[in-house]
Amino acid sequence: MVLVSPRNPLNIGAAARAMSNFGFSHLRVVNAYEVAYAEAKSAVNAAEVLARSQQYATVAEAIADCTLVIGTASLGNRALALPVHRLETAGRLIREEVAGEGRVALMFGSEKFGLGNDDLARCHWLARIPTREEHQSMNLGQAVAICLYELIRLEEEVQRQPAVQRPAEVADVDRITELLLDALWESGYIKERTSESAILKTRRLVLRASLSDIDAPAWLGMMRQILWRLRNRE
Repeated sequence: MVLVSPRNPLNIGAAARAMSNFGFSHLRVVNAYEVAYAEAKSAVNAAEVLARSQQYATVAEAIADCTLVIGTASLGNRALALPVHRLETAGRLIREEVAGEGRVALMFGSEKFGLGNDDLARCHWLARIPTREEHQSMNLGQAVAICLYELIRLEEEVQRQPAVQRPAEVADVDRITELLLDALWESGYIKERTSESAILKTRRLVLRASLSDIDAPAWLGMMRQILWRLRNRE
């Protein structure tokens, strides 16, 4: 994260805290208002990020070792000669660059003026948070937090995906079906007069459940227990 000419210690602290929240630790500050920067170091839960932060006199120095530089800006009425991507697209492109061992700088301008033309000229493209037209600018700390959340969002979703499940084998599905039919006979649900149609409906019902290889053993165990209980009623 690169903060250019930040003026408010609360914003600097909020940006650092957001970085800590989402697991980012490399903060670079360009031409900061010294008093604000010093005061920000007391921000709650942001001390470690701020202690490790680096100060630079110019944007050029701050991004010199980066392979991709992305500016953040509200569109406003400015004519921007750079490609502009919504945040969800920006997040994907950034992850691809990092996956290829690139080093990405995500740059935020000052609270009052945003990024200047010289700063924008050093960006490969711009990321835009899709705010409403009537109120496009955002607080610096909030903007940093939203951008960082987007960067980790898909990664978190992938990590939380359940294990891949294969369909249950036909033999297991047949065993479950037969146990279920036996239980239905025992309970009196299936009547002799309508048994043929009830059996067909039950088989179709089990097939529509699309049981997985992980679920099938559990269903077999449950059906066996139900059938045992039905057959051993007092």
